[in-house]
Amino acid sequence: MKLSFFALGWRTLWRDVRSGELRLLILAVTLAVAALTAVGFFADRLQGGLQRDARQLLGGDAVISSDNPPPEAFEAQARALGLQVVHTLGFPTMARASEVQGGAAKLVALKVVEPGYPLRGSLRVSTAADGPDAPTKDTPAKGKAWVDAPLLEAIGLNVGDTLLLGDSQFTVDRIIVIEPDRGGGFMNFAPRVMISQPDLAATGLVQPASRLNYRLAVAGNEPAVKRFVDWADAQVKGGVRGVRVESLQSGRPEMSQTLDRAQKFLSLVALLAALLSAVAVALAARAFAANHLDDCAMLRVLGLSQRTIASAYAFEFALVGLFASGLGVALGFGVHYLFVALLAGLVDAALPAASLWPVLLGVGMGLTLLMAFGLPPVLQLAQVPALRVIRRDVGNLRPASLGVLAIGVAGFAALLMTVSSDLLLGLIAVGGFAAAVLVFAALSWVAVKVLRRSVNEATAPRWLVLATRQISARPAYTVVQVSALSVGLLALVLLVLLRTDLISSWRKATPPDAPNRFVINVMPEQSDAFRKALTDGGVTKFDWYPMIRGRLVAVNGKAVSPDDYTEDRAKRLVDREFNLSHSSKNPPHNDVIAGRWTEDEEGAVSVEEGIAKTLNLKLGDSLQFDIGGVQTESKITSLRKVDWGSMRANFFVMYPVGVLKDVPSTYMGAFKAPETKGFDNALVRAFPNITNVDMTSTINQVQRVLDQVIRAVEFLFGFTLAAGLVVLFAAVTATREDRAREFAIMRAVGAGSSLLRQVQRTELAGVGLLAGFLASIVAAAVGWALARFVFEFDWTVQLWVPLVGALAGAVLALAAGWWGLRDVLRRPVVETLRRAAT
Repeated sequence: MKLSFFALGWRTLWRDVRSGELRLLILAVTLAVAALTAVGFFADRLQGGLQRDARQLLGGDAVISSDNPPPEAFEAQARALGLQVVHTLGFPTMARASEVQGGAAKLVALKVVEPGYPLRGSLRVSTAADGPDAPTKDTPAKGKAWVDAPLLEAIGLNVGDTLLLGDSQFTVDRIIVIEPDRGGGFMNFAPRVMISQPDLAATGLVQPASRLNYRLAVAGNEPAVKRFVDWADAQVKGGVRGVRVESLQSGRPEMSQTLDRAQKFLSLVALLAALLSAVAVALAARAFAANHLDDCAMLRVLGLSQRTIASAYAFEFALVGLFASGLGVALGFGVHYLFVALLAGLVDAALPAASLWPVLLGVGMGLTLLMAFGLPPVLQLAQVPALRVIRRDVGNLRPASLGVLAIGVAGFAALLMTVSSDLLLGLIAVGGFAAAVLVFAALSWVAVKVLRRSVNEATAPRWLVLATRQISARPAYTVVQVSALSVGLLALVLLVLLRTDLISSWRKATPPDAPNRFVINVMPEQSDAFRKALTDGGVTKFDWYPMIRGRLVAVNGKAVSPDDYTEDRAKRLVDREFNLSHSSKNPPHNDVIAGRWTEDEEGAVSVEEGIAKTLNLKLGDSLQFDIGGVQTESKITSLRKVDWGSMRANFFVMYPVGVLKDVPSTYMGAFKAPETKGFDNALVRAFPNITNVDMTSTINQVQRVLDQVIRAVEFLFGFTLAAGLVVLFAAVTATREDRAREFAIMRAVGAGSSLLRQVQRTELAGVGLLAGFLASIVAAAVGWALARFVFEFDWTVQLWVPLVGALAGAVLALAAGWWGLRDVLRRPVVETLRRAAT
């Protein structure tokens, strides 16, 4: 018989599609590819959008930021490269209304600009508080000020009124609606006031001790910008102090942790979907190969070579892989639009088109899944001897060779590590599942042996005896079945537990009652009166701490300077004053992770873990601070973990004492303002020296982001749930024909349908209980590792998890068995035995 592998492959493909034997394979691959490409398309477009919008967020193609006027060499280099240059200056100050208009004052973030600002993006302004806005390339005219709308409401002014800044008067000319390079620093949460550069000198606001931020923005063609950035980086590394080359990452720090966790969790869900699909493909492919043993034996009788048969099935699986991958890519492309809708508003403009990378990744993942886990058992069909036509006991499937399996698993693991977007996440997920499979196999083998010996066939019910024999008669199949079920349940239990606790940790970070006001510069003699004003106004819960300005001058008796450090952040920290505080009790939202916080311990200090790592500090080190000319020396006795996204009052360094003598200090508070109209203005009128920062819009934005991220996570969760159910179905139905033959023989010798139904349910429930229990134990370990090292939140496993997991495993196994094996007991005995004989 002469037949090309191409023609044979087409024929077998058409026959297998019509018979439904490829349905489970196609479903498993499609789910894996859809989950991965949905996340891939979204991440790819989001990254493209961030790269595109980076210039607008910075106000240029690159920005040099400094606390003093940047060296003239930077502007000279930019102009020499043909780049456009614009200077801006920003600093906090107080703006006030005239006495005639009430004299209200408010902390503002003043920005001084010059013509040409911004180089990238555009300002949007309006001429009335409720009027339409429009883009503009203009800047404030001489004597004019552009302001944020909340400032006018806070101090009772309107467009056209007079605004006082230092020694100068300005006319409020326009309202700022969108400022592309606003940034997310603490003082940028205050209302913006924008004036022109020629007006600055007359205000008298810039003094030798003023804390200013100079920004030099440049724009031009990409090669020239790159050369300038490389040159600027070299200058900074070469010793130019106080100068920073800014990047996009510094623009929105208030959301970075939430979005980073969200992307990691989306990647984890996609990884688990792919891992589950790999198990489903392996099980379905083995069942597929078992069903084709007799067909291949007949092909060998008709003279087809092993090479032709192997090539035909490889061709068939390649076509199936391309089709399922294409279907998965199309589904993933559609699903990612739902992510865009669910996360709408996290980017300021429409996302650009996706690249081809997610498509190539999806197709590569689909083909790798089939070739690594599906093809090895199928290729064994080429080795089926022709003798099987008359002897059914020869030519059965063997375990795949370790070499072939190792190559396939290595390729699959490499792809998963590529898409994980986080090395530690990929290692824990992939390594955890690999270790889990080995643990499941070993423990299920032991469980089968113990079960066989623990059931007394003389006294146990017949259905239990038969179910035990069914399980122990095929120990290898039982181990595979329990392991596969355990892997599927592991992913489901892990995601349910992590999703619940991860979302809970997100919400705890910014709860509904999170502080939305930060008040600073409260004098010590005003402390009692201010807290009484808060209580009288309806504020029952607030943070209240002294705030002290101090400069680190020595560590362990050795003077420190920026030159002692190589990291830019460390240089900046040493070069400026710290915000210090003291309290006899550790703040409840700070966790001591090393050392011990001892109340009212003299000569002790507690340091935030991040700054300790940056400055190479450790427990026992002695720190000397210069606080208003007073030298204080203390020993580090504890390190604290601080959640900077909690919107609470936090400090790098705290003294564990109730009173810190002989040092100048003010007080700061953080609280949720009541809804009472005019509360803020009344507070400022009663205490005109305070600085009151309104964080309402930021809190609302962060909580809106959380809600959007949670919806996206829950949506993708459905993919992995579907993949887990596919694995359960594949594991339960993998031995369907063997079960059918065994049940047919038992029915032929007199066993009733009710007895066999009890046997089947007992076997499925037992396997499900064992798989659920094992999966829950391993899920607890893997979940703890992910929570601790990847998502960085505290997680404690509840004792009820293994029990509930075991029960859930039994229920799911019974449900999958009812659906997949419902025709086993209905099939006529004669038909089943005839199939076995032919």
